[in-house]
Amino acid sequence: MFPVYDVIVVGAGHAGCEAAAAAANLGSKVLLITMNMQTIAQMSCNPAMGGIAKGQIVREIDAMGGYSGIVTDKSMIQFRMLNRSKGPAMWSPRTQNDRMLFAAVWREMLEQTPNVDFYQDMVRSIIIKDGKACGVITGLGHEVKAKSVVVTSGTFLNGVIHIGEKQLGGGRISEKAATGITEQLVEYGFESDRLKTGTPPRVDGRSLDYSKMEEQKGDDTITGFSYLDIPRIRPEQQRSCFITYTNSQVHDILKTGFDRSPMYQGRIEGVGPRYCPSIEDKINRFADRDRHQIFVEPEGWNTVEIYVNGFSTSLPEEVQYEALRTIPGFENVRMFRPGYAIEYDYFPPTQLKHSLETKLIDNLFFAGQINGTTGYEEAACQGLMAGINAHQKANQLEPVILERSEAYIGVLIDDLISKGTDEPYRMFTSRAEYRTLLRQDNADLRLTEKSFRLGLASQERMEKVLAKQNAVAEIKKTLQQFSVEPEEINSHFQSIGSAELSEKQKASKLVLRPNVGLSDLTNAIPRLQETLSAYEADHLEQAEVQVKYERYIEKEQEIATRMQQMESLVIPESFDYHKVAALSNEALQKFNKIRPRTLGQASRISGVNPSDVQILMVYMGR
Repeated sequence: MFPVYDVIVVGAGHAGCEAAAAAANLGSKVLLITMNMQTIAQMSCNPAMGGIAKGQIVREIDAMGGYSGIVTDKSMIQFRMLNRSKGPAMWSPRTQNDRMLFAAVWREMLEQTPNVDFYQDMVRSIIIKDGKACGVITGLGHEVKAKSVVVTSGTFLNGVIHIGEKQLGGGRISEKAATGITEQLVEYGFESDRLKTGTPPRVDGRSLDYSKMEEQKGDDTITGFSYLDIPRIRPEQQRSCFITYTNSQVHDILKTGFDRSPMYQGRIEGVGPRYCPSIEDKINRFADRDRHQIFVEPEGWNTVEIYVNGFSTSLPEEVQYEALRTIPGFENVRMFRPGYAIEYDYFPPTQLKHSLETKLIDNLFFAGQINGTTGYEEAACQGLMAGINAHQKANQLEPVILERSEAYIGVLIDDLISKGTDEPYRMFTSRAEYRTLLRQDNADLRLTEKSFRLGLASQERMEKVLAKQNAVAEIKKTLQQFSVEPEEINSHFQSIGSAELSEKQKASKLVLRPNVGLSDLTNAIPRLQETLSAYEADHLEQAEVQVKYERYIEKEQEIATRMQQMESLVIPESFDYHKVAALSNEALQKFNKIRPRTLGQASRISGVNPSDVQILMVYMGR
């Protein structure tokens, strides 16, 4: 019934979809197995993509030739560039999306991708022979053979849903859990544990009074995520979100349900995400706060369903409902479905290599929430890399690994496998030591050529990158040669409080001023505007960033280059750490467990001191 596949992907969430697309576009014959063909690429929680650091990840996925950026742009209903008031290293794109359209576009793109087959069934176990994964066994008993297997099970492995005192088996509301894989892999020596996540209630937008809320409109300019020329909505078409707040009365009502809360009564064993706490958590952890922000987010173009962001909860339904009714604008709210918490199995990611292949079983890859992460974007980028490396392994090719200085994706994967996680991991700009290099605006310049050489990024993408590089170089050269007379700019400088010129200066030097942007110069100097009029907006922005932050970028690049020397010092897989007598007991234990690939990775393992790394370096030097 089934041919032998190069890659089988288990699960069709954000990680699974990216894994299937990447492996197939590289030439592998792929089977994507999902328990429900109607929920491919489901936005299980909020109908949004991107945000702080997450937006950078989506742009990196796109630059590599993944699909998430394209799908997001085609299904967006609002776009915002966050942190515009800060430096460009902090700018982060974010969209609100039409939930149903997002999933429909993903499925359509997968169905139009050659080499991708689909099958609806549960996978109950992995076929393992001689320490290698070579297929799967489905719930209906089918044995499907493959050269490599990618497991992207999301929240479905032994998933349990909690609503107050009620417990339901499931990986998502109204969807059954997946069983068998955890138990099998534990028998093979894998360590597993439990994590928790949650989701807020969904309500009827027709029952809300928006006049009592603050309107949050989209940006006047829509950049989007994909570097390709994707048709996008016009700014005036965007749907607004709204902001309201809880109050002390809301908190008092919620507290009445704490005695029936699964979290406080010990029925939930897993740890939840620190950075996306439930409303119960917020009331307890921030007891001094008399209100918390609630984001009222539309679920799409043609639906009245509303996502109540900031009100994640697993309290009893009647408590949720009564508390919602005391939020301004929610007095007459009708609830479509209650919020709930979900517990699920994951495998601590220190059991993985940088390629996301497991250390215990060859040809077996994990991606997404099975690795202890949370968020669509974190899952999607792992799926992309797991799909690439499953293809590489199936074809006996070298793994593809992104370094920390190359991508947020590299930071995420290195953090996971070097440090592990005991709570759902999410990405922040602060996790990246090279964030001036890893901006959302230059992901294509950083990654597309690498992906193109691999065979994943298209010729169209590569041509756009080359055109961008050439245009930016020309703009920078123009700015370095263009002289500005004092009388052309002084009146504008006076209006913005910048020092006036006493003599003519090059435009590139003026761009270095803190409050001066390239648009200030072009608006004030018609002949400069005319000189640069042929260039695209994103090319001008890229040139401005490179000129304004040149010294910072160079300094960070120097640091990255020095650190790269540590990354080039490879530790043999068979290295016996017991021979290094001076190592601390904790370092010895961590090195043996994680088996770092390089001295650089060894230095980032939690609990390992610089002296341990120095001792290891000296020993290896001998």
